[in-house]
Amino acid sequence: MLKADKPHFSFTFHCKKGPSIGCGVFSAISFKGEAVLPYIYWGLRAQNHRGHQSHGFLTYDNGRVYIHKKLGLVPKLGASSIQRWLKQLPGHVGLGNVRYTTSGKSDEASIIQGTQPATASINGLKLAISFNGNIANAMVIKKELSQRFPGFSYGCDSDIICQKLLLEFYRNGNLPDAVKACMQSLDGAFSVSGITGTGELFAFKDPHGIKPLCAGHSPDGATYAFSSETVSLDMNGFIRDFELEPGELVKVSKEGFERIQLVKNPRKAFCAFEYAYFARPDSRIDGKYVYEIREDFGRNLVKEYSEIVKDADIILSVPETGDDSAMGVHEASGLRWERASRRHRYVTERAFILLNNERFSTIDRKVNILGSKVQGKRVIVTEDSIVRGDTTKIIIEKLRRAGAQKVYMFVTFPRIIGPCFYGIDMATYGQLIGSRHNAEEIAKIIGADAVCYQSIEGLVRATGHTRNELCLACVTGEYPTPYAQKLADEMREKFLKGYEEKGRIYETCESSQMRSDKAN
Repeated sequence: MLKADKPHFSFTFHCKKGPSIGCGVFSAISFKGEAVLPYIYWGLRAQNHRGHQSHGFLTYDNGRVYIHKKLGLVPKLGASSIQRWLKQLPGHVGLGNVRYTTSGKSDEASIIQGTQPATASINGLKLAISFNGNIANAMVIKKELSQRFPGFSYGCDSDIICQKLLLEFYRNGNLPDAVKACMQSLDGAFSVSGITGTGELFAFKDPHGIKPLCAGHSPDGATYAFSSETVSLDMNGFIRDFELEPGELVKVSKEGFERIQLVKNPRKAFCAFEYAYFARPDSRIDGKYVYEIREDFGRNLVKEYSEIVKDADIILSVPETGDDSAMGVHEASGLRWERASRRHRYVTERAFILLNNERFSTIDRKVNILGSKVQGKRVIVTEDSIVRGDTTKIIIEKLRRAGAQKVYMFVTFPRIIGPCFYGIDMATYGQLIGSRHNAEEIAKIIGADAVCYQSIEGLVRATGHTRNELCLACVTGEYPTPYAQKLADEMREKFLKGYEEKGRIYETCESSQMRSDKAN
């Protein structure tokens, strides 16, 4: 039994240092006692699109934890490799994570050190978590924990959550109170699945429910799972049960899921970028397939830019996240969707989350344009978003070289004007072309005849949510969490005055609250 009222105690944290942000979470527990590694492996393979930099597995067996972490995508495994992995990762409960870096350094050593799942221990009490999101006030929490507990060390956002949660678990003596304390003190997005030192599987979401996390079970009712996307449940033949609510903790036992609403927030703020870019088209969010929503995006663009549609000959898409909206444009306009833009399947890096020295060569190689199909044509090109403008500019240059007469960009996500503090690596104003330029200026910069963004109202309507149920901070400047809003406002003011940003805002910019704390 934990003693929460113990007045003094010493402790040591054991947690690898380094940046860490999980973009894809999958966890499972089997009450038949069978190995869960195969479920976690296939669950992560289905989420490789959510994080190409590294992957990690953690299993629990008879009080012991087994961990495997590597750089790159979750790999294909042959028969001999599968048997070796099963021996190295035994256990009936486990966690998995795929990620890319949105905090800390992006060098190879830091990525390896920061790969999740994360673990921590205090006086024999242990915890492991897999996490998707980003903590805006990580530096504030680090300072708080360091002052209260001199032995505290920090390397990444997942460390903050894992260690903060474990400290609260130690102090309160029960998981719900520990999770609630984290929900009330952490500012940001966090969809978390974890395992306690006794092998109990649980999951929870931040009070705004910014990042996705769903729950499901096997047809025989013996295995339960949590996943960032429903495709991972599908891959395992599992039945989807529900999407976790904002501020909800879910524990798992032989009887099934126990749902506990810890923090009630009047405003949900689900990440709108999931619909346009991140989520797989065959995933379901709130009961609707993502590809259906993206098709509606395309139909909206036809309505909003009917005069440009009349001037076009054909539709192209930027594969693959532009494909579904291209279908919507085709159906609403009657224009032919010419499949003359093809992605090289094994060039898998996502352009805007690459390092600067990798970006241009990769973009130029990842999309092939079939020149004879566009020569002399007035082309509508469907694209999910424009962040930096690099990808779009190079594709337009290719179309021009191939002889396209006109190029109209139809962009499903509205113009991005502000950074994200919740788990997408676009964390400064300077790297966002839309923070400095309007649609007409962007068209000139990237070489398009017009850049046509879907309206915010159109996007909201297609998702089936109300505007107040989505996080649209990057396109409106209105952030759902208070600390993130402070950071954005302060850095925006500096940026407009010519301040040169030296890194991600939440790692380099101190808010007025932090400065006030120091003064006091």
